Amino acid sequence: MIKLIECPRDAMQGLPDFVDTAIKAAYINQLLEVGFDTVDFGSFVSPKAIPQMRDTAEVLSLLDLHKSKSKLLAIVANVRGAEDAFHFPEIDYLGFPLSISETFQKRNTNASISQALETVEAIQNLCQTKGKELVVYLSMGFGNPYGDPYSSELVAEFVQKLDDLEIKIISLSDTIGIADNKLIKDLFAVQVEAFPEIEFGAHLHSRPESISAKVKAAMEGGCKRFDGALKGFGGCPMAKDELVGNMDTEVMIATLESEGCDLALNKAELYEAVKLADYVFQSPL
Repeated sequence: MIKLIECPRDAMQGLPDFVDTAIKAAYINQLLEVGFDTVDFGSFVSPKAIPQMRDTAEVLSLLDLHKSKSKLLAIVANVRGAEDAFHFPEIDYLGFPLSISETFQKRNTNASISQALETVEAIQNLCQTKGKELVVYLSMGFGNPYGDPYSSELVAEFVQKLDDLEIKIISLSDTIGIADNKLIKDLFAVQVEAFPEIEFGAHLHSRPESISAKVKAAMEGGCKRFDGALKGFGGCPMAKDELVGNMDTEVMIATLESEGCDLALNKAELYEAVKLADYVFQSPL
């Protein structure tokens, strides 16, 4: 079964102007009506680092979760953030960004890879006692622009370390949209075969015209979990290319359905969510 993870947090976090809390909550409530497997709705990180997400707890208090089948995911970057998230039983998943690039790990979480792995272990131990599941994002999972070491064997080494910690969901992330389709297919195929008990996801960034091909490549490699954002809003500011953003959820849906996937989405609610996305991300706030 294919799982779609909608990521309004990723779409919003880089916006220069603060999105009003009520608008955030209204948008996420609309997404909860669509039928996505999971909604990546916010983060418990330093408000100095990501000021857009400083109201995550307040947004959560405004969400109507009673009729939604979607689960909630929040990003954390350290143990303190995880402890903050544990106060909220509504949250199912915590996401942690672990980078294969030492340079990016320091830029993203102000920590070395070895320190980040220690943090992953500490958060995983807490998750196992608190009844939550940790999703680890392997950023720069398809290469990096810094000249840091990279190979598929190195990816496998990271996955093995996470497997040793009993991490069950790992999302391979193409942080700056550099992966070609062959690499996407091959990397997923190798990891899925080597670690069949792990659920591998794809958090890919892409230029618009490449989205469908990347989805198909990941599917051919055995990926069954895809992150996206409506209309492709958001993405990594380090991409240095305004056309490289999150994978457009509508294109992903069309591609997956063309491949015979039944995503069980409410298309009427999806249409309303797309209209609301135009307001949230393009109107002056």
